[in-house]
Amino acid sequence: MWFVHHFCNVGNQVTISDVQQLKSMATQVRRDVLRQVYNVQSGHPGGSLGLADYFTALFFHFMKYDSANFTMEAHDEDVFFLSNGHVSPVYYSVLARAGFFPVSELSTFRLLNTRLQGHPATHEGLPGIRVATGSLGQGLSVAAGVALAKKLDNDNRMVYVVTGDGELQEGQIWEAVMYASHNKLDNMLVAVDFNGQQIDGSTLDIMGFSELGSKFAAFGWEVVHMDGNNMEEILRVVPEAQAKMGKGKPVVIIMKTEMGQGVDFMMGTHAWHGKAPNAEQFENAMAQLPATELGDF
Repeated sequence: MWFVHHFCNVGNQVTISDVQQLKSMATQVRRDVLRQVYNVQSGHPGGSLGLADYFTALFFHFMKYDSANFTMEAHDEDVFFLSNGHVSPVYYSVLARAGFFPVSELSTFRLLNTRLQGHPATHEGLPGIRVATGSLGQGLSVAAGVALAKKLDNDNRMVYVVTGDGELQEGQIWEAVMYASHNKLDNMLVAVDFNGQQIDGSTLDIMGFSELGSKFAAFGWEVVHMDGNNMEEILRVVPEAQAKMGKGKPVVIIMKTEMGQGVDFMMGTHAWHGKAPNAEQFENAMAQLPATELGDF
């Protein structure tokens, strides 16, 4: 657990060594994602690979939490909600690597009676999971409720959320966006995984937005843009977004990512949204992600 103890809530100051270790963790998370999906020939690798850098930065640098003593209430802790729950492999990897449950449990992903369901669920009692997010569009509403509760409790910690750009086609998302602005939930930081892909193709071809930032701004949100696959930029821009919090408006990061990031044949296409690699593809993909000192599960 050397990595967790070194990085968990260390603040915004980073050294070159810190950045390299975060990049190493992101690589390991990508390896974890591929192994989970390959082992059961089921799951969603594309979006999970694209989000590995941001999840790593959140859980191993920016967020304050106590993984050894998980509670649903999360008093005086930051909380995280994954609204687009199908990218559970990346979520499970960072939770395990952060000490919420044993890394070895990643080998049970999507198996019968496992705590690691294909979409995050609560009835199995998996530490780190506070709401089931199998149905798209609901996570942001839950997060808004928690953000309001923290304000009522005079709890100054933050609520972090990730949504998918395809998920923004759900009407409930925009109800939550309006609710958060109306209630001045300035303790909530939402990142939209803007990879331009969904299960049936390009988001723009299906029902997407070319000016997504303007849409959030029109709803009364502060808007920040970021390359979600550049660790240095993440470490620079997230503090800028945090600095906009506490001023009466919720904050959103429009986070440009590449579906399948890190594996050349999975990038630039929606084909790997929900498709597992075969044996040859798996070996090819793993060869592109160097083994780390953290070790595979």
